[in-house]
Amino acid sequence: MTVTSLATCALLALTTLSSACAPSPYIENPDITTEVDDWRDEVIYQVIVDRFANGDVNNDFNVTHDPTNLNRYMGGDWQGLIDRVDYLQALGVTAIWISPVVMNVEEDAGIAGYHGYWTQSFNDVNPHFGDLAKLRELVDVMHAHGIKVIVDIVTNHVGQLFYYDINQNGQADITTWYATDGSDTLDIVTEWDPGFDGRTIQSWTSLGYAGDAPLGWVDMPELNRRPPSPPEFRSDDWYHKMGRVTDWSDLDQVVYGDFPGGLKDLATENPNVRAGLIRVFQDWITKTNIDGYRIDTVKHIEHDFWSEFCPAIRDHAAVLGKEQFLMFGEVFDGDDTLLGSYTQDDMLDSLVYFSQKYWIYDGVFKRGDPTSKLDELYGMRAVNWGAEPQPGGIGLAPRDIPINFMDNHDVGRFLFDKDSEDALASAIAFLMTQEGVPLLYYGTEQGFAGGNDPANREPLWPSGYDTDGDLFVWTAGLTALRAAHEPLRRGDFTLTWTSPDTGSAPGAHMLAFERSTDTETVLVVLNTSDEHTNSTADAAGAMETSFPSGTTLTVAFPPTLEGQTWTVGGDGALEVSLPPRGVAVLVE
Repeated sequence: MTVTSLATCALLALTTLSSACAPSPYIENPDITTEVDDWRDEVIYQVIVDRFANGDVNNDFNVTHDPTNLNRYMGGDWQGLIDRVDYLQALGVTAIWISPVVMNVEEDAGIAGYHGYWTQSFNDVNPHFGDLAKLRELVDVMHAHGIKVIVDIVTNHVGQLFYYDINQNGQADITTWYATDGSDTLDIVTEWDPGFDGRTIQSWTSLGYAGDAPLGWVDMPELNRRPPSPPEFRSDDWYHKMGRVTDWSDLDQVVYGDFPGGLKDLATENPNVRAGLIRVFQDWITKTNIDGYRIDTVKHIEHDFWSEFCPAIRDHAAVLGKEQFLMFGEVFDGDDTLLGSYTQDDMLDSLVYFSQKYWIYDGVFKRGDPTSKLDELYGMRAVNWGAEPQPGGIGLAPRDIPINFMDNHDVGRFLFDKDSEDALASAIAFLMTQEGVPLLYYGTEQGFAGGNDPANREPLWPSGYDTDGDLFVWTAGLTALRAAHEPLRRGDFTLTWTSPDTGSAPGAHMLAFERSTDTETVLVVLNTSDEHTNSTADAAGAMETSFPSGTTLTVAFPPTLEGQTWTVGGDGALEVSLPPRGVAVLVE
């Protein structure tokens, strides 16, 4: 098949898909409702829509049937989520974070935009997943089952929708090097994705440099690489035009550079750009009655953008009648000071807790680092993260509601480099009982073990949506425990045992904490060692708790220990011994 005929077929197929999934005739916006009392009560489940369930084969254009080709669309859609709501409920999920809903660039260099981070239109839905009516139906069905809906959004960049016309000849044709697999040659075109230049990308002619390179907006409908929508996003001065980040330690590049792959960086300091982004993301609340936003690439935008964007979104939601609209962001970094800087006055309600992922889930639960790292990290959060609720926000200080996670779509899964379901089970136990909101990545409950992108974005359907597997049952048991005991959701958090030691030293690898309200205290004890049985005692004595002497504590979880008891000694002393990777949740 010739290139011309291939492109024609692709265009016809995309046109057919767009027609089949075009938005329904205008219907009224949905009633706006508040679904949340306290976000600490929720268990969030992250879903890549394309990988969860295929409920409607009519939108399966450009879909691969090769389960190993994870760079293509695979067929998941919003109907699939609707069809599998019982699976979510069986797991104990109370909120879903779904991948971006907006129209994306179809593909680039053979990789599809299934993930949703290559925006082409900010105000149209991605027809691979359904139409606007289907998205509204998804929200309605989830709400009817007590499940809130959080949508992933991108404010930092758009997809590869223009090139830099460096030689001013009206086409992207400058190549720098070639890659070959032995049969076909791939041209790498620098005008699509040139390296960073703080002046803005420069053009040149035969006479030398000729000033700023013009932007070449393209119209490739077969790839949905067209000028962006709404039309105001087609303004050249809405972009930084400085090219691709080449040095991630250079703050100017991090904030002003294009993401590798030619994702064009928006000039978010421009008041018109800010107003445009505010309008489109206010509108999605109006159109769909969603309950929150997870916001991508937060650290790649100047801080004062968030001080304007977040209040505008909150105010709009409140005017509609939507209280408790949650906004949490991705600051893909282990620097807790940097994370906390985005939770100050009028900014984000919370963040995906990356510093904890690196320090605790990777360090303590995977590598066997000392549990005393929790004291250090949580001391940092108390200082670094916002200490007061955001005005008009969710009513909780950011430092009191971290979004806790162990893995996601941007990092290898827990089991990828820690081949131990016992270790994963103990990490899930911590996730479901610690302070904040647990965020579980889809497939964790099925023991998925994919490495870095795209291996960590597996389709869920080969699992058969099994609800009887050990990890699923374990996770569901913990979500039920969390729902049954208010302290595990809203209680104060107090570390009662950590150790600076590792190996077989007394008390090493043990971790214990209390979650308490005025009416109940729950004690959680974990052994994070792969090898050693240990207890909450060392040469200095046993763990001190808040329980009165003589209190009998009974195991509420796991089921294998249910009914086992410990009695608190003098001054609240308690020694709990657990085998490697053991867990005990104790209640009066």
